[in-house]
Order: sequence, then C-alpha cells, then structure tokens
Amino acid sequence: MSGQAAREFTAQMSVRSGRWRLYVVLLNTTDAWPEHRFGRTVPTFTDRTDALSVLGFEPVPGAEWTWTEDSETPDNPASPVVLIAGIRVRSLTEVSV
Repeated sequence: MSGQAAREFTAQMSVRSGRWRLYVVLLNTTDAWPEHRFGRTVPTFTDRTDALSVLGFEPVPGAEWTWTEDSETPDNPASPVVLIAGIRVRSLTEVSV
C-alpha cells in the first residue's frame, strides 16, 4: 500500500423533473463536478455504487447514505419537497491496490 491517502469528498444525489442525478462535490475549484444522470426510476444502492465507480469514486468504508428533505423554494412551507441523499466517498485513483 502506498503512503498516499485517498482524498475524501461528499457525493450527493437529488431528483429534478422526475430524473435522479448523482454528483461529487468538489470545493475550491472551478472544475465541473463529476456527474451521472439516471432515468426516471429510483437508483438502487448498486446503481449508485456503480455510477460512483464510473466517475472514479467509491464510498468510504463504513459510510452510509443519509437522506435530507429540503424545499424547492426556501422559506415557503407550501413548496414541493426535494430529497437529497449524501455519502462520503474517496477517489479511486488515489487508492492503491
């Protein structure tokens, strides 16, 4: 195993217009965030893990998906609900085999 530790990031998943998207949040950069779009079905755990792998990431060992409820329009209690899932991930390119 190399001495270089994998950097950790937060991956999030949300739905808009009936379509789910998974993205990895990259702070302090102007680079586009890695993103995967799913169809209209709710992605399974395996779908999410596979998509993260395609993007070059994997869940941090022991990490679990957490779900948060938000509002589409802030400060409006009648606003439609937006579900956001999150998990800690690490880059596959920095993980040694």
